[in-house]
Amino acid sequence: MADSNDQLALRCANLHRYLGQDEGRVHVLKGVSFEAKKGQVYSIVGPSGCGKSTLLYLLGLLDKPDDGEIWINGQLMSNSADADRTAARGEHIGFVFQFHFLMLEFSALENVMMPMLKLGKLKPEEMTDRAHRLLTSVGLGEKTHRLGTQLSGGEQQRVAVARALANQPAIILADEPTGNLDVKNSAMVFDLLTSLAKENGQAVILVTHNPDIASRCDFTRPMRDGLFI
Repeated sequence: MADSNDQLALRCANLHRYLGQDEGRVHVLKGVSFEAKKGQVYSIVGPSGCGKSTLLYLLGLLDKPDDGEIWINGQLMSNSADADRTAARGEHIGFVFQFHFLMLEFSALENVMMPMLKLGKLKPEEMTDRAHRLLTSVGLGEKTHRLGTQLSGGEQQRVAVARALANQPAIILADEPTGNLDVKNSAMVFDLLTSLAKENGQAVILVTHNPDIASRCDFTRPMRDGLFI
């Protein structure tokens, strides 16, 4: 039997984060602990300002906690050097945000290849092939050479999903990934993201205000005032 720790993509313990200075200093996260297993989809829900996005930024190594620890794929990363955090982010974490952040002057294919180029582990033809396969898996196989500006909002977000999966990360972090989409496109993007991640054994951690999306995740963690409740 596999060690249960082998199934953990991410773990954090007792995370604290303060934002602001002096009288304006706010205790945003108040000792959050959480773990995410490979192949599972987790939603974090709660009112605006409860600390959901702050937590996601810490888990994505985009920010450092004031206290507490974060392990990514079994490696302690919470206070690693910036270069190590950047390398771990490129290799182990895929991001999908509410705004797709595509490079609109580049094609869908080039956008999906960007994380692979940055990681530098594949040959050019392998990158092209992988980007093609990912775009086909999100239903955009016919539109690989279209520029970002020639794609609809739903299509742009599907390219963002393919891009998040480009380096086969252990963890996908999604901050309101369907927030800008209509009901039909929301459902499609969510289904694609979660089915592809489950196929690849990736943990998905999703911040959402959408109760329908939250209810379809494997686990839902409600947050209030900087803590899970």
